Parts: sequence; structure tokens; C-alpha cells
Amino acid sequence: MDACELTASVTAVANVIACRLSDDELAMLSAVLVQLGDTLAVIAAQRALSGDCAKDQK
Repeated sequence: MDACELTASVTAVANVIACRLSDDELAMLSAVLVQLGDTLAVIAAQRALSGDCAKDQK
């Protein structure tokens, strides 16, 4: 999947989700997913800096 296909797919999923949730539910889900993305970015950065966890678990 190239970058254009990926962004189109993400947009399509977002539209499907948005159509099925209330404004409040959509705001909450958005906040949760932002936090999830930020937390995953911190974990990835920590692993890159320390060589931690990922190598040990494989």
C-alpha cells in the first residue's frame, strides 16, 4: 500500500466511524486515539534511545 492509498483508507475509516457516533462520542474517541498515538510515539522513542524492550521480547 502506498502513501496515497494509506491516507485514503484512513480517511474512509474516519468517515465511517464519524457517521456512527454522536458528537460527544466522536470527541472522546478522538481524544483517546490522540493519546494512544502520543503514547506509542513515546514508547518508540524510548526504545530507539535505549534499545530497550523490543529486542528483549523477541
